[in-house]
Amino acid sequence: MTQTSERVLRGKPRRKKLRPGTLILYIVLAAGTLVSVVPLYWMLRSSLMSNAEIFVFPPRFFPSTWRWANYEKTFQNFAALMYFTNTMRILVPCVIGTVLTSAMAGYALGRLEFPGKKLWFALTIGAMILPGHVVLIPLYLTYSAIGATNTYTPFYLAAWCGGGAANVFLMRQFMRTLPKDYDESAMIDGASRLQIFVRILVPLCAPIMITVAIFTFMFYWNDFQGPLIYLRSDSKFTLALGILSLRGAYASKWNYIMAASLVMVLPAVVLFAIGQRYFIEGIVLTGIKG
Repeated sequence: MTQTSERVLRGKPRRKKLRPGTLILYIVLAAGTLVSVVPLYWMLRSSLMSNAEIFVFPPRFFPSTWRWANYEKTFQNFAALMYFTNTMRILVPCVIGTVLTSAMAGYALGRLEFPGKKLWFALTIGAMILPGHVVLIPLYLTYSAIGATNTYTPFYLAAWCGGGAANVFLMRQFMRTLPKDYDESAMIDGASRLQIFVRILVPLCAPIMITVAIFTFMFYWNDFQGPLIYLRSDSKFTLALGILSLRGAYASKWNYIMAASLVMVLPAVVLFAIGQRYFIEGIVLTGIKG
């Protein structure tokens, strides 16, 4: 074999053999993807069928006629714009409040030293373990006593007080991964704690802040229990409650209900797809340092 041919052979990329473990992992991931995608497709095909065709057995995977007019008919008796506006009136302030206050709490628990710090962190962990239904009645009685029911106040107060122990925990864990040399260098230059937080840590915490924002968006966008408990006026209902009223208006017209449900699901899917890179980075880095 000549020297030239040896160089050619050496330059050829070798095909990596697919290990059994890797193959099993791909199969599991493909199965998980299928489980996630099929319900969305089933919702789409049901929204484009006649109501009778949905219940045909064996089920059809494709509509015999693509009834795009179902979406128009759905929103004729569905105050989508009003429900969407109400949802955004809750969602936007709550996302901003949750990200801001959870970041501040995470900064205090993760980078500052003060008396009772371990106790406060233990209480945060305890709040994560405590089921939400346990505090449901006390919270309702409290908000009812101060006249906050049938308003958006319960949602705002919860969001602007950390937005939940899980968000504070994620912020705290992420901030502990950042070197404290940044804080010390800034303090030597005369920066205050607030300046360190705003100018140094907030830009570095973009992945976890986007992650918390996505979590918060999806929670309030899909929240059914909270509006059902605290809101009584139809003019203040969110999209989740609006779809329930749509079910009452159309009774068993499942093609119209599926059309409205698909429209509600799509924004959350699009948002997650856009912020997926930051979402994964934020989740991975929170577990690097305890």
